[in-house]
Amino acid sequence: MLLTIITLTTFAVLIRIVANPLSNVFQKQLTQRAANPLFVIAATYGFLALACLAFLPQLHFAGLPAPFWESMLVVGVFAMVGNVFLVKALHLGDLSVLGPINAYKSVVGLIVGIFLLNEIPGWWGLAGMCLIVIGSYVVLTNKQQRKGFSWSIFQRPEVKLRLAALVFSAIDGAFLKKAIVLSAPATAFFFWCVFGFGFTLVWILLTMRKQWQSQVRLLFSEKITYLALFLTVGITQVASNIALAHMPVGYALALFQTSALVSVLFGYQFFNEQGILRKLIGAGIMVAGAVMITVLG
Repeated sequence: MLLTIITLTTFAVLIRIVANPLSNVFQKQLTQRAANPLFVIAATYGFLALACLAFLPQLHFAGLPAPFWESMLVVGVFAMVGNVFLVKALHLGDLSVLGPINAYKSVVGLIVGIFLLNEIPGWWGLAGMCLIVIGSYVVLTNKQQRKGFSWSIFQRPEVKLRLAALVFSAIDGAFLKKAIVLSAPATAFFFWCVFGFGFTLVWILLTMRKQWQSQVRLLFSEKITYLALFLTVGITQVASNIALAHMPVGYALALFQTSALVSVLFGYQFFNEQGILRKLIGAGIMVAGAVMITVLG
């Protein structure tokens, strides 16, 4: 499969592998400075929607079928909730742990892809996904626990939030691919921004009436970090759309998990998180699984 998808798709995947963990760094930095996760996501959607207006003449809206709009509505809701959960999780936990946990998204994406898109994986694809899950066990193992991995790790609030985020994100990815197939990556990206901003704005009006002004002031005081976040999220989503347009959802989501290594390194570099060697080994196992399902699946 890999040999048939080199050129633009391969480049998009590589860009996405670096840009996504970098956006997580900026999201975590902002929440550490009192930014509300919902406001962070709303501001990101809003900025990207405004940026898209510059390219509006190049986008094609005519003749979009009803299933496109239905898919984009689902994408808007699921992407919004998933992203808010993600930022909340990053605020509570370590990037070097929460990044690799995202490997479970490929499993959810595979299941959704089977039923929604009729994408049936091969045996190597299934084996690779099992390897990704095993690698995540290594990442989650606490060195101070002599028994090693414990299922109680999933009771931690940040892990629960990250798992919830990846489920929403995986389902969002399946519907997003359906929308891309019915239109184009750029068109789907535009409405991803517009619908996401609309839904988050409604959420803010309902729950943040007394906080939004202070959050706006924080946005201007942290404008450099916010701008960096907007750019990395935009690059991540454009790259994701390009990859999804040419790859099965389960395989694309699995290949994205190679960013686990980058997340571990960024966690150490920006937040001085510990246990990096063990986490790198676990993330490496996950990368091996991603390579297996991409090359042999």
